[in-house]
Amino acid sequence: MPLRDLIAARIRARGPITVAAFMDLALYHPQSGYYATAPQRSGQAGDFFTSVDVGSIFGELLAVQFAQMWRLAGFPARCDLVEAAASNGRLARDVLDGAQADDPDFYAAIALHLVETSAAARGAQRETLGPHAAKLASGGDSLPTGITGVIFANELLDALPVHLVVMREDGLKEVHVGERNGELVAVEGPPSTPEIAAYLARVGATLGPGCLAEVNLAAEAWVARAARSLAKGFLVIIDYGRDAAELYSGAHANGTLRSFRHHATDPAPAGWLADPGERDITAHVDLTGVRLAAERENLVTLAALDQTYLLLGLGLADRLSRGTGDPVADLKRRLAAKTLLVPGGMGSTHKALIFGKNVGTPRLTCTSFKVRLT
Repeated sequence: MPLRDLIAARIRARGPITVAAFMDLALYHPQSGYYATAPQRSGQAGDFFTSVDVGSIFGELLAVQFAQMWRLAGFPARCDLVEAAASNGRLARDVLDGAQADDPDFYAAIALHLVETSAAARGAQRETLGPHAAKLASGGDSLPTGITGVIFANELLDALPVHLVVMREDGLKEVHVGERNGELVAVEGPPSTPEIAAYLARVGATLGPGCLAEVNLAAEAWVARAARSLAKGFLVIIDYGRDAAELYSGAHANGTLRSFRHHATDPAPAGWLADPGERDITAHVDLTGVRLAAERENLVTLAALDQTYLLLGLGLADRLSRGTGDPVADLKRRLAAKTLLVPGGMGSTHKALIFGKNVGTPRLTCTSFKVRLT
């Protein structure tokens, strides 16, 4: 049964479902969900671009930071390197390539763990890792526990299911997904859980009349799980988003929930309802909510900065100046760097949040250029 028909049948049987429940089915249904049916969804042939698609330099620079984190954690003989939402392992491959070339001692200590819900993507990981496949200590769909090292996630939280709410004159309403004459439609009803209002209160959000907004309870829950999985080390989250003060302001009165297919967003109202299982669905991350969730689990916030400053702090300019001896390869790396840094693009839309556990408050290499969150 097509996923759209499955969703419609569920609604007819049980009534309207939350947008979070719809997203969970559309993106993560084990047989028909968007991320379940292909080992890779990003890149030129996919529906969206990530920093990984630009080239290997992003992973190489992350390896520089992870190596310092290994040293700050006391040079453990085994450094767990855990990537969440690892897809087919392309970012992990770039990180390991960089570590092997630049820091053999760190590379020797790495025990890699790849966490990915898609069975298709997990099946491609060893081939993608290539010569590093022996570094893979575990792979699965959930975070391992007792981690000493680094947990990192690049563009995970924006794809977690969100609740969609709207402020009306008589109070907060939640947008649900209903079915009418065979079509999926957005309908309003009371909030499905008191946790929605509690979340908005925690982050200090006040919605104006008619304003739409997303509440990502799943992101809070994931951060809490990651914090509890970490015995000692660091949590690194890179994603696009804004602080709550801006995200829930009039500047985003229509919300940020969008769907993408072939690198284009559907401009129609509630376009994210179209073709479930065949398009990406995302929403901006509430950086305030993430930080508060981490700190409630006794993590220490060590850095919050734009991707531009993260990469410059890790030596991007110096790495480009070295050159490879191959003019074509050097040009590609310069163009990749421009894409990663350009204002208004990935450089400023993507933010890095870094937290520590049982490591004190060290100064991180990535903050050596500037610490700025725009």
